Amino acid sequence: MSQPSRIEVLGAPEDRFEEILTPGALRFVARLHEVFAPRRAELLAERDRRRAELAAGGTLDFRPETAHVRADRSWRVAGAGPGLADRRVEITGPPERRMTVNALNSGARVWLADFEDATAPTWHNLINGQLNLVDAIERRIDDHTPEGKRYRIGDAPATIVVRPRGWHLDEAHLLIDGRPAVAALVDFGLYLFHNGRRQIDRGHGPYFYLPKLENHLEARLWNEIFSYAQAELGIPHGTIRATVLIETITAAFEMDEILYELRDHAAGLNAGRWDYLFSLIKNFAQHGPRYVLPDRSSLTMTQPFLRAYTDLLVRTCHRRGAHAIGGMAAAIPQRDPAANEVALTKVRLDKEREAGDGFDGSWVAHPALVETCRTAFDAVLGEHPHQLDRSREDVEVTAADLLGVHRLTVGLPTEQGLRANVAVALRYLTAWLGGSGAVAVFGLMEDVATAEIARCQLWQWQHHCARLAGGTLATAGAVRRQIDRERALMLTEGADPELLDEAVRVLEETALGDDLPPFLTTAAYARHLVRTVTPA
Repeated sequence: MSQPSRIEVLGAPEDRFEEILTPGALRFVARLHEVFAPRRAELLAERDRRRAELAAGGTLDFRPETAHVRADRSWRVAGAGPGLADRRVEITGPPERRMTVNALNSGARVWLADFEDATAPTWHNLINGQLNLVDAIERRIDDHTPEGKRYRIGDAPATIVVRPRGWHLDEAHLLIDGRPAVAALVDFGLYLFHNGRRQIDRGHGPYFYLPKLENHLEARLWNEIFSYAQAELGIPHGTIRATVLIETITAAFEMDEILYELRDHAAGLNAGRWDYLFSLIKNFAQHGPRYVLPDRSSLTMTQPFLRAYTDLLVRTCHRRGAHAIGGMAAAIPQRDPAANEVALTKVRLDKEREAGDGFDGSWVAHPALVETCRTAFDAVLGEHPHQLDRSREDVEVTAADLLGVHRLTVGLPTEQGLRANVAVALRYLTAWLGGSGAVAVFGLMEDVATAEIARCQLWQWQHHCARLAGGTLATAGAVRRQIDRERALMLTEGADPELLDEAVRVLEETALGDDLPPFLTTAAYARHLVRTVTPA
């Protein structure tokens, strides 16, 4: 494969990879890296600085220097591009071949093709995912299982929105001038290079979800990247559309500013619960018991501090002409009819609440949930594609509301919650290290966000809870004993011993230390996935 000399592909070649890793595509990614990687590094350093400030006793508030942006009612965002006006149901999942067909045919209006939390970033997964998106847009997927089941894209597929990886991750399989490429720019650049014009020609456009942003300056960087990339590829300015996940506590204080920076390309904001809670724990890790969260299962979106966050998101979006997209319904079909009914009832109530609160659509993780979500939003939207005309000017949210963990209406964390966090973290990590990013665990489709909140809670409970509800001591020893019990159980269930032991090491490293590492996946990636990097 002919490539520019300053770009080195370390990932092993596979069938058809040369269709994605063309000299032109690699040069485009290299240009993005050369122009924007230095600013990305500065913004990551700013994250560290701000985290240290919070660790030293600081707090968060709405930025006084951007008050004029929030106060100015005149500006609006670009809004929905073609194919994005109606987003009442969005399905998420990794761009695996059969998932691609199932998601596009699911009846959802949008498919979030996820290179981030739902994809384990092996070279195989990443480049095959790009191939699958090209084939899907070209309607070239026509697959059969050994049992004879056919996978073919139907006549009215969902609109594709791609989620690249977050700013914090590097791509070790691709070196530019001897250094790992910025993972976000690899995912974004390869997709836009191969599919930007294809999507425009088919009446849609290149659309993206932007994860893990922590402030408006990171949104500004994405906007600069969009403008540069469109000019480089001859795509009209403003064709790209971006929906930003408000999944960090710091970004919740800058929703207006984030939309303002992206206003030529912004389509909406999304409320991501698990990552939001993970961010809250991470940023206030040193603030003592005040920010201790109870069991994950009790942290519903009706809790006051979470309701403040989602109400503010809807008001901000509709004031600026952007879609407000609700959170994930992760339930998957159960064999037990009674258990299935309980799960569907929870999903229905959650989606009815979101539609009633003014959201324009919401996420599901499985095709079986599309109808439940659609029914909830149909009851509110009817024939209208959204409810942007519902301004929610009744909403007034303060910094104290967003940080009001002490107003929780549920009690202390429990021993059952500790066991559940260990169990889901180990099961997910074992699968992730084996190359699977979207994993069915205990009746839910889980991704990295679940493992992050689980290990963060384990860390937080050890450091800030003398005892759990019921009297159990929350110590590192107690967590290690539960890890040992769970490891033994998983071995009886047939878990791969090598992957499981690696998962144990990663969990202990990121949940039992004196400090709370900012991202679990960077530790796991460094310890395991880069071992697959071999010269091509």
